[in-house]
Amino acid sequence: MKTSEKRFIRALKGEALTVPPLWLMRQAGRYLPEYRELRANSPDFLDFCYTPDQTVEATLQPLRRYDFDAAILFSDILVIPDALGQSVAFKEGEGPVLEPIRDASGVNALSMDRLHDHLSPVYETVSRLASDIPETTSLIGFSGAPWTLATYMVEGHGSKDYQAARTWAFDGTHTNNGFSDLMSLLVDAISDYLIAQVEHGAEALQLFDTWAGVLSASQFERWVIEPTTEIVRRLKAAHPDVPVIGFPRGAGIMYPEFVRRTGVDGVSLDNSIPLDWAAEHIQPLCTVQGNLDNMALLAGGDALETETRQILDTLGDGPFIFNLGHGILPQTPPEHVARLVEIIRGRNESG
Repeated sequence: MKTSEKRFIRALKGEALTVPPLWLMRQAGRYLPEYRELRANSPDFLDFCYTPDQTVEATLQPLRRYDFDAAILFSDILVIPDALGQSVAFKEGEGPVLEPIRDASGVNALSMDRLHDHLSPVYETVSRLASDIPETTSLIGFSGAPWTLATYMVEGHGSKDYQAARTWAFDGTHTNNGFSDLMSLLVDAISDYLIAQVEHGAEALQLFDTWAGVLSASQFERWVIEPTTEIVRRLKAAHPDVPVIGFPRGAGIMYPEFVRRTGVDGVSLDNSIPLDWAAEHIQPLCTVQGNLDNMALLAGGDALETETRQILDTLGDGPFIFNLGHGILPQTPPEHVARLVEIIRGRNESG
């Protein structure tokens, strides 16, 4: 099947489908027993991400269970800082741990010289998936966005308030203190990385800006909208027909401005966005994707039914892709995902 004929791509191009396309963030992951079994053989998470036999299998696992319209490459956003030369590790019970970068000398120690060599296992995964997924399924490539990657690179780990990154960013708005150089480097690396994913078979791209919502309006403009706009410009110059989805999680009322300024084809909504407001202010601008609360999926039952049908009723008549407001939680019963698919696929019958 031609890429342009696939339901997921048609929706991203602005077509309103009676039954919306469906995929879920973290659809490959720890909620699946087969994934936990696969990971048991590879305790180092970065090694797992750089082993195509394992990442291809992880990507395919949910497709064997569920009627999803898209597969997303199994990888991690932190392969970019790792490829740039920053020390990155995943520690049990702690999550990602990086050697923090706090000044211009740390930025200057990074290099793109080995970016593509380092990420070649990811490109191999994309190539293999392009031929292994069902012909009606679209293949999504992805990257973390510059601001979210910078938060991890500066803090050295996850954080509640990202104090070091936000302070350096504020100062970097007014002085040449190295932060803007870090962001420029990330724009270069992410753009090249995503273009390479397309050249290896990705049919659509998503930029995850998970921590966009911690920024003030002025900082959101400087460190989310401006870098994303430049990345999208480069992607469209190289591959004008490949759709791009932005996910500025927590952007709130900044979502419409983000869409208008960046030129994304679609935007993923977190579950804090009111549905009626999204239908009025965002959906006329681009395809919307989302935004079921992952806790509703975890809860199942009436909560899942009610929340899902409300989203379908409010957003389903425009250009729309069903997804979550964030990733599937590891505790989610797989049968709840199966029920979600049934509800969406039965929209024709239930109205």
